[in-house]
Amino acid sequence: MSSPSHDQLPSPLSLDAALRPTHWDEYIGQKQIKANVRVAIDAAKKRGDMPEHILFYGPPGVGKTTLAHLVAVTLESPLKSTSGVAIERAGDLAAILTNLEPHTVLFIDEIHRLSHKIEELLYPALESGHLDIVLGKGPSARTVELALPPFTLVGATTRIAELSAPLRSRFGGGTYQLDFYNDEDVRDILRHSSRRLELDAPIDVIESIAARSRATPRIANALLKRVRDFAEVKERPLSAELCDEAYDLFGIDTLGLTKDDRRYLTTLKEGFKGGPAGVRALASSLHEDPDTIESVYEPYLLRLGLIERSLRGRILTEKGRAYLDN
Repeated sequence: MSSPSHDQLPSPLSLDAALRPTHWDEYIGQKQIKANVRVAIDAAKKRGDMPEHILFYGPPGVGKTTLAHLVAVTLESPLKSTSGVAIERAGDLAAILTNLEPHTVLFIDEIHRLSHKIEELLYPALESGHLDIVLGKGPSARTVELALPPFTLVGATTRIAELSAPLRSRFGGGTYQLDFYNDEDVRDILRHSSRRLELDAPIDVIESIAARSRATPRIANALLKRVRDFAEVKERPLSAELCDEAYDLFGIDTLGLTKDDRRYLTTLKEGFKGGPAGVRALASSLHEDPDTIESVYEPYLLRLGLIERSLRGRILTEKGRAYLDN
């Protein structure tokens, strides 16, 4: 394993950014979405306009933020990033919008966390490019209309159902669902990241990590970095055998499930007799937030077929029982 010098390696704070694709050819997977977004961007550039607003949704770590960065890069526009949870008051949104440079791409992650009041303030900004500010209170209150510079909003969410229909309808540039990745795309991402990190990663190491990446690029890259660290501490080259030792330490099994995933499944089996169990009851038993249960734990467990969601709650499948019995 070749090890880059300390000066060559990006800092931990910038490492994720260093692995993020910087142009479309480096972005692996989601081919149909890439093609659609490129058409919208290229058409807008030919007209001399900004593209209409775009919404991406899907599980965490599948490339929503990266797509927002690529939109800005392609437009040669500045990117302003924030999150729905950070915009608590009307003044927060007003400050963001009125301070945008012309032709900015505004990225709002977890946009479903915006309150309805904030959403209503956002509608005219998205539709007609102005912001309505209410000055004063009571009968003497008046509304001032502020013109905004042209911008494109790129929203991202893991919970599309929690966006109101009026807000969803404002994304005229398209609403796109990003899904989990297939194995070959994950392997390609790991090969690309290995080159960026100047790692000598044999094919069996790439395949081993890909199998445990939960079909998610962010997890694949994180696991690659953790295995690299393990190899450096052990002063051994990367190998499938070393990876297995690292997985034992990390508590990650052959499906990529962690001790927290197994705790979820065990709680559902033993605490709720296999279900059905409501998400709030499960969250309380696991000492987790219901949002964490729904957006972090369950998507991959559902994909593997270990659990089911029903109107009455979560149910452990026969496949899930077999997994726990092994």
